Amino acid sequence: MHRSEMTPTGAGLKATIFCILTWVSLTAGDRVYIHPFHLLYHNKSTCAQLENPSVETLPESTFEPVPIQAKTSPVDEKTLRDQIVLAAEKLEDEDRQRAAQVAMIANFVGFRMYKMLNEAGSGAGGAILSPPALFGTLVSFYLGSLDPTASQLQTLLGVPVKEGECTSRLDGHKVLTALRAVQGLLVTQGGSSSQTPLLQSTVVGLFTAPGLRLKHSFVQSLALFTPALFPRSLDLSTDPVLATEKINRFIKAVTGWKMNLPLEGVSTDSTLLFNTYVHFQGTMRGFSQLPGVHEFWVDNSISVSVPMISGTGNFQHWSDAQNNFSMTCVPLGESATLLLIQPHCISDLDRMEALIFGNDLLTWIENPPPRAIRLTLPQLEIRGSFNLQDLLAEDKLSTLLGAEANLSNIGDTNPRVGEVLNSILLELKAGEEEQPTKSVQQPDSPEALDVTLSSPFLFAIYEQDSGTLHFLGRVNNPQSVV
Repeated sequence: MHRSEMTPTGAGLKATIFCILTWVSLTAGDRVYIHPFHLLYHNKSTCAQLENPSVETLPESTFEPVPIQAKTSPVDEKTLRDQIVLAAEKLEDEDRQRAAQVAMIANFVGFRMYKMLNEAGSGAGGAILSPPALFGTLVSFYLGSLDPTASQLQTLLGVPVKEGECTSRLDGHKVLTALRAVQGLLVTQGGSSSQTPLLQSTVVGLFTAPGLRLKHSFVQSLALFTPALFPRSLDLSTDPVLATEKINRFIKAVTGWKMNLPLEGVSTDSTLLFNTYVHFQGTMRGFSQLPGVHEFWVDNSISVSVPMISGTGNFQHWSDAQNNFSMTCVPLGESATLLLIQPHCISDLDRMEALIFGNDLLTWIENPPPRAIRLTLPQLEIRGSFNLQDLLAEDKLSTLLGAEANLSNIGDTNPRVGEVLNSILLELKAGEEEQPTKSVQQPDSPEALDVTLSSPFLFAIYEQDSGTLHFLGRVNNPQSVV
């Protein structure tokens, strides 16, 4: 096998690391240099304990997950949100700094994998990816790995590692805790008493073949990212299609979410499937659903009829004449924003997507004064799924989580990883009873600029306090956005 497939240290990874370090060095100016990721590394005292344990190391305790048919209580999303909000309200300054560091590198990894998602072939209706969820998946495998896989994964995460230096190693527990803080800063918009709260829930399913025992320490570490964690065992080899059906039924039963779940069978030699499911729900204050259905042009000759929502408020909006696109920022909360990006010409969408999502989207955001906008767009209920293994293969990293990967920290035997699913359900609803933020123009004011998204566009959900891009996506056809 080619070395480029064995170790994720190619030009793309080096460029990612260089971009991150350059960006951080520019922000440092003439101040005393502090490594940009110092809050994410193992500190010296932790390294001393790891390298010279004070007590004799005992075999790690393990357990076999209960069968998938065992009775399971459904996920209570309100309770999950309340727990996240409570934790976010107690964040210290260092916690917020750590969250911002994780957000920065998760954004870069997200851009890279979004490109791989397109190259692997996204759905006809569009595409969607959650950088924090994908990053959390990779960090989870990092926690479950030993070298050389651990170093390869850390490099993929965009953080350089120095051989033999423990203090250049990521502390996966710190990173997962920071990702939980990132999620908390998103949903804590106006506090727990908010009338239009944002909702984001993350569920992880660890599906194992009978006989694979998981390490307690590994599973407990994943709970730092989400408490909605479900290790379950089932036969993955006899009837792969039936195994997939059982997993889909289980997820629907515990979440109640109408997700786009895969129908093809799992790989027969797998002993571990690692699936992450994300549900986001937001309310667009001051928007209402328009009566009937309206035309959405999939391309210059084909249109479909879809429900649309509309609202008037003071939004930031600007047009980039040089690159032929417009961007509108719609507040979803005190620090959360929906970014809507539309090409001036439908045929420019692919070029615009490569330009904006191929680099750092945040560098394209301007800060013009808000102006009165009458905004109309399709009602968005977006479902998307992808197998991370496919994106790694597209990035010439197909062996990273393959049969040769050292993932001995996950279970009592080295697991054979099959599917690594990321599934997303994103819902943006009209908040008809709510007034738009800082609205000073009346809906029928002649000064309001009409902005209508009636052709393919890009979108992102951005949280300003941490600098996190929670979702990146593309809508080709609102009727089939999967």
